[in-house]
Amino acid sequence: MEIRPQAVAIPKETDHLEQGKYGPVFPKTPACYGFTIIAPVKAGCGPTIRAHGRTLARALEQDPSLLAPLKLHYLRWVLFDDDTRFMYQGIFDTDFDKYTEDAVALFSKSGVTTTFENLEGFPEDWRTNPEAFVRYVRAHQCPSFIEYGEYPYVTADEIKKALRVRSALSEVLDQMQ
Repeated sequence: MEIRPQAVAIPKETDHLEQGKYGPVFPKTPACYGFTIIAPVKAGCGPTIRAHGRTLARALEQDPSLLAPLKLHYLRWVLFDDDTRFMYQGIFDTDFDKYTEDAVALFSKSGVTTTFENLEGFPEDWRTNPEAFVRYVRAHQCPSFIEYGEYPYVTADEIKKALRVRSALSEVLDQMQ
């Protein structure tokens, strides 16, 4: 099976897209699903966001499966403009509606807060009001206009499975020597 890199241009207008529970369902691209937001940081909260990143990293050391329900490929957090603006970028395997509901449920269940609480205008009732969470994300979303995948449409679970197969094969070959 040959895997060929692919790119998809994403239209600026979304009125024609299928509507999900929380608005337009953006198409799955070769990079799967995802979103990017850029939002203003509450005054003085840059260090809190950085500390939250360290807290999340430690929580993942304790429980590597903590974020597994989100079916993530990767997350990127960036503070810029002297810590006055924050960029969140995530790529995942589920559509936006499911990701949002899973994220709210995960953070509510685990007791881990979202760093979004340090952003101006983020709804205080996000744990019980996924619609408010979605409105915030959509209001700050910076949609991509092209997405590229070196291994298009491959899920995180498929990648992990391939890596387990590679590891097992390597082990077998090592034992044969």
